[in-house]
Amino acid sequence: MATNMEGDGVSAPLPGRCGFYVVKKRRYCKMIVGRGKAFCGEHANVEHDAERIRVPCPLDPKHTVYQDNLEKHLKKCNSREKLKPVYYIQDVNAGPQEDEGLLLDEVPLGERSKEELNLLIQKLNRAVSGLSLEHEERILSHPALCDALNDPKNGDCAFKHLKQQASLLGNMDALGLLGPERCFIEFGAGKGKLSHWIHVALQGSRSVHFMLVERSCTRFKVDGKHKNADVTFERLQVDIQHLCLRKVPFLQGEKVPVVGVGKHLCGAATDLALRCLLDSVEDDEESGEPPRKRVKQEGGAKRDPAAAGEVSGLAIALCCHHRCDWRHYVGKEFFRERGLGASEFAAFQRMSSWATCGLRKVAGVEGRPSVGEWGAEEHDQGEDAVPSTLNDVVSAEDRERVGRLCKLLIDYGRVHFLHGKGFASDLCYYTSKDVSLENVLLTAVPTSISS
Repeated sequence: MATNMEGDGVSAPLPGRCGFYVVKKRRYCKMIVGRGKAFCGEHANVEHDAERIRVPCPLDPKHTVYQDNLEKHLKKCNSREKLKPVYYIQDVNAGPQEDEGLLLDEVPLGERSKEELNLLIQKLNRAVSGLSLEHEERILSHPALCDALNDPKNGDCAFKHLKQQASLLGNMDALGLLGPERCFIEFGAGKGKLSHWIHVALQGSRSVHFMLVERSCTRFKVDGKHKNADVTFERLQVDIQHLCLRKVPFLQGEKVPVVGVGKHLCGAATDLALRCLLDSVEDDEESGEPPRKRVKQEGGAKRDPAAAGEVSGLAIALCCHHRCDWRHYVGKEFFRERGLGASEFAAFQRMSSWATCGLRKVAGVEGRPSVGEWGAEEHDQGEDAVPSTLNDVVSAEDRERVGRLCKLLIDYGRVHFLHGKGFASDLCYYTSKDVSLENVLLTAVPTSISS
């Protein structure tokens, strides 16, 4: 419902912005409205006196379009079929289809008996036995963000993002990943702010390049600010699942070491990025290039971090484990060594959301901030994974503990994968929980330069 009262976008619409309340985001729409209008074009149907009808776009029902303008819209819609770029190879990083049939009849958590859930939790406890259940805290900062962190114009939300970006850069610097003559590949780049701050930190360094991978068309991109700078910023609008780095023209020409980065790379996107960097396969006969020498899985083969085209390290902030996928997951071998398979992974993947959703049930407990204070709208919290029927089976406090163990197990599978690829990998808390509940950072450097 629209209102003329000036507000903050939560209790009332921002001045000049849409008056439609977005329930999922718990705030009003921020789209600018036309003169004399109360709603933006996307929510124009809310007005009873709307003269034109809006319908879902047949190419992407997530957005709507005026019915009388549909034919024109289809010719320029960002979701229309486009020519595939040369680096697009269908499912190149998807992973093999194994045990997929076992997941077709997967029973939702809310429909499982108490005995079944207890059995899953027992398997989980056995699987994490011997693993470190807490990570080292490495909340760092970087001088490149000093001015921004002290700028009073930045609100609470912007400040939290800046603190995370500063810690990411601080951890990268501590690992020796910030330096000249390399290409930084930001997966799930969005607006490209992480690459922006890496560029600020490396101003004056020679031969620094950036590739920003994002499957959707993004507005308000910050990499546009660097068009005239002595640095290369290139956007690859492609799903990580289909990205073959060896076919990217820039990397074919420059042959520089690469560093993979990502801030809150949701669920399966992390596994797809790891495969893209380290496990991508292409038809060498078709490319006319000799096959690359593969590292041994068990021997932890040494890697030269300065070699052309080699991965000299990565730093990825993890999140949304409930959106992982068994096919894409890189830690299958790790799971199987613990007597687990696709069925257990599917259950643990859903239960991982309990780490944050459990807090929703105890938000009134003293000393615990509410979800809104954590800025939960940044990611899908997986509320559907915690039906009310579970309250009588597993308490909210136990759900939080179990959820964190599920996240931990999934993450250690990724560390195991990186070890097998010749990297020294680690997990750490890179920011505090009051900044983000998703506060775990996955890092890796070649064993040849690790201490």
